[in-house]
Amino acid sequence: MNDNQLAHIQSFSEYLQIEKNCSPHTISGYLQDIEHFGSFLKQQTIDVFAAVSYADVRIYLTELHEHGYARKTAARKISTLRSLYRFLLRENIVEINPFTMSSLPKQEKRLPQFLYEKELNVLFDTPDRTKPLGQRDRALLEVLYGCGIRVSECVSLNIEDIDFAIGTIFVIGKGRKERYVPIGSFAIDAVKEYIQDGREQLLSSGKEPTKALFLNFRGSRVTARGVRTILDKIVKDASLHVHISPHVMRHTFATHLLNEGADLRSVQELLGHSDLSSTQIYTHVTGDRLRNIYMNHHPRA
Repeated sequence: MNDNQLAHIQSFSEYLQIEKNCSPHTISGYLQDIEHFGSFLKQQTIDVFAAVSYADVRIYLTELHEHGYARKTAARKISTLRSLYRFLLRENIVEINPFTMSSLPKQEKRLPQFLYEKELNVLFDTPDRTKPLGQRDRALLEVLYGCGIRVSECVSLNIEDIDFAIGTIFVIGKGRKERYVPIGSFAIDAVKEYIQDGREQLLSSGKEPTKALFLNFRGSRVTARGVRTILDKIVKDASLHVHISPHVMRHTFATHLLNEGADLRSVQELLGHSDLSSTQIYTHVTGDRLRNIYMNHHPRA
């Protein structure tokens, strides 16, 4: 990209940070998508954003398809560029937004993966609670499942964010939105045990004191990647043949709540979704629940 384009991208990045209050992770994703589009513009010998037409957008969509990008990825890239051009239009840098006329690729509808209670119980029983890391892993599992928070929210937790008296945790979610989430008795017990014993031992391995709740073996705040590694190890130790990620635990939290009769709006608040449509993917029901409904309500069951 030339200096002119880079200057506009820098302005857009500042807009995302200051006005939209986006997280560094979100901004990084936006910039990667724009950089990819910049490579396309270079191939097309287009050196200013204002010269992009709807026909160019169609060519870009075709290239995304030919290079095997998933529909979800292509839709995200187009959404990013639509936001970029909306900003450029506001700043009078371009006269039209060619991406407003392009429809996002239809995404495949997949049911969220979730775990059954038996699988969860195996996971919870796997960490060795006689060891500091085992206590941490058990507490981590209980918080992810018991609160349904995102992995980014989980690794950002500090000790003072937990109110043991009323059973809530303070969470800072996407867009720096704040919310309080209930934390159940099992998670409270696991976290208390970890804070009073395992965390103190892990903290002694660190060079500096930290308020972070979940620590790694070096005594510093665990990362999102670290959480995924921890879950992979727990699954391996448990000999379970399932894929588990922090988001699967979040899916499980929402699915179990709805299957037990929780209303959609309440689950939306707990998950921190700004749009109800984001929560509606969890309205699927398990085969066991369908069978129970049938057995309990059908006159000839």
